[in-house]
Amino acid sequence: MELSGSSAVVTGGASGIGAAAARQLAARGAKVVVADLQEDAGNAVADQIGGAFCKVDVTNTDDIINAVEMATSMGPLKALVNSAGIGWAQRTVGKDGSYDSAANLEAFQRVININLIGTFDCIRLGATAMSRNEPDEFGERGAICNLASVAAFDGQIGQASYSASKGGVVGMTLPIARDLAAVGVRVNTVAPV
Repeated sequence: MELSGSSAVVTGGASGIGAAAARQLAARGAKVVVADLQEDAGNAVADQIGGAFCKVDVTNTDDIINAVEMATSMGPLKALVNSAGIGWAQRTVGKDGSYDSAANLEAFQRVININLIGTFDCIRLGATAMSRNEPDEFGERGAICNLASVAAFDGQIGQASYSASKGGVVGMTLPIARDLAAVGVRVNTVAPV
């Protein structure tokens, strides 16, 4: 897909794989919105690549809309990379056998809210903006790449919430890709080790 003159949003773009994706998209001609909670690091990446920083908590729909609107103000949104995510490690049952020492349910829910529900919220809002683009000669309007993890398939002890969240991202990819094919938006998920 030709990215020159277009825009992109990268969640979790202030560091790690997200920052690398932001740099690659900028190198291909996209104006990139680095969407992250880390203001200093996010602004640094945005400055390096000639993009813009938007403070985004992916559990906040209004934050996501702000990032998408910022991107569309710079050009048609053609790329979204969902890299924002957190991990949490805790055994399911505590050592003393008490209910209080069992895995922290709020922590489990937080990981699911960020890694899975936040990813879906970004997809639905980003794809909505992409659906308004003029299709290219191949009928494409945009592309979305989600970051899962090998833990989606081979989680380790203590990784229940992380593995469940990344397994959910993998599981929703195909039905969403089939759904969004009708509007010319491609969806893929990668699962780094």
